[in-house]
Amino acid sequence: MNRPIRRISVVAMVMFALLLGNVTYSALVRYNTWNADPANNRVRDAQFGQDRGPILAAGQVPLAETEPSDGRFDYQRVYPTNPELYAPITGYYSYSYGRSALENSYNAELSGTDDSQFLSRVIDSVTGETPTGATVETTIVPAAQQAAWDGLAGRKGAVVAMNPQTGAILAMVTTPSYDPNELGTHDNDDASEAWTSLNDDADRPMANRAAREIYPPGSTFKLVTAAAALESGMSPDDEIDSPEQYTLPQTNTQLGNETNCGGDRVSLDQALQVSCNTAFAGLGVDLGAEALQAQADKFGFGTRPLPDLAAVASQFPDDPNGAQTALAAIGQGDVAASPLQMTMVTSGIANGGVVMDPYVVDTVRADDLSVLRQTQPQERSTAMSSENADALAEMMVHVVESGTGVNGQMSGVTVGGKTGTAQTTEERPPYAWFTAFGGEEGNPSVAVTVFIEEADIERSDIAGGRLAAPIARDVMEAVL
Repeated sequence: MNRPIRRISVVAMVMFALLLGNVTYSALVRYNTWNADPANNRVRDAQFGQDRGPILAAGQVPLAETEPSDGRFDYQRVYPTNPELYAPITGYYSYSYGRSALENSYNAELSGTDDSQFLSRVIDSVTGETPTGATVETTIVPAAQQAAWDGLAGRKGAVVAMNPQTGAILAMVTTPSYDPNELGTHDNDDASEAWTSLNDDADRPMANRAAREIYPPGSTFKLVTAAAALESGMSPDDEIDSPEQYTLPQTNTQLGNETNCGGDRVSLDQALQVSCNTAFAGLGVDLGAEALQAQADKFGFGTRPLPDLAAVASQFPDDPNGAQTALAAIGQGDVAASPLQMTMVTSGIANGGVVMDPYVVDTVRADDLSVLRQTQPQERSTAMSSENADALAEMMVHVVESGTGVNGQMSGVTVGGKTGTAQTTEERPPYAWFTAFGGEEGNPSVAVTVFIEEADIERSDIAGGRLAAPIARDVMEAVL
């Protein structure tokens, strides 16, 4: 063989080696990326033509499942159980508009394409069996979910309930909501009409107000300020100034109180019970913005919890001046939090200062019921010492026993809570908040946050204790 032929042979061998390497790399590395690409029509058609796994609530209640279909595809995704109630959890699965919530974050498992299901896919291909997706079992308690929905009664708002000891999400409701069946239909015209209607709706029914929206938390943020005070060395009995009017630093603006604080100086415990604005504003300035920022961060502000539902980060203002710090200390100004975040704050206090990582999926099972994935509770952070957490939890119990949160009381159950009424603009009524924990004394098993965006009643009648606390009580009763 002469030299030119040898050279051509070597070049050909190298090219074949590179080609084989690229094919191997594509099959092993790029496979999942290509499968996940929503523009990949071949994969999308294949997934819509197979038996997608179900999504279940606690007690094996089906939230999403797949039925045989005589339509465009062999199977139809349906949401059989109160679809509007569970839409923030399941999300939608649409041919034209993709996926959201658990339908998106667990798409690989539900469609049977996850790496953990590789062996099952091989067996199915050999035996000729139709591939079946995995089952996603959530932590949602249907009774608590229904109680939250009934309590909101169609008003704009959200409810989140969580087990403070594990981080398991027990309920997550947002209103108004939508029916994911309308987007999952195989009729593209009907799906398009539903999509347009939902996105044009000024009430934003597809918005997850529980985890993906942030709002001024009002006086519920005083829990963070109180935590910073206790961590700085204060005790619940230490007295702080509580004037009728507080002049915001570097301004002539006067901040007043919505309630009688009980005197010009009151204990930290008393200030929380009656939600004294001037006391907490001055306390926040004395502690300083850095201390408040650090305490908020320890509870999870600035991070994105619950990635399964694409939750957003709550925020504390960067480098606030004196006036902004005073407003931040009472949950006004540029502080913004999701109901999920405030549930994490309450859970951390109830759990001895330890904030658990929130999660909504308990188990993922293959079609033979074997466990593919099991969520193990994880500590997210230590927000405060156990001694100070217990002290603050006791202060929250006093709020419910004899303060602004009396409407959250439950017979035979220890309940601690904090009300909040957050001012927004002069043109609209304030937001109503209530965050609470409940259970055996010293061992709370549920934390709940209720947020009401629009109550449709007179401005003077809105308060977190009046509107939101009874809803939290009903949700806790459903869990306990």
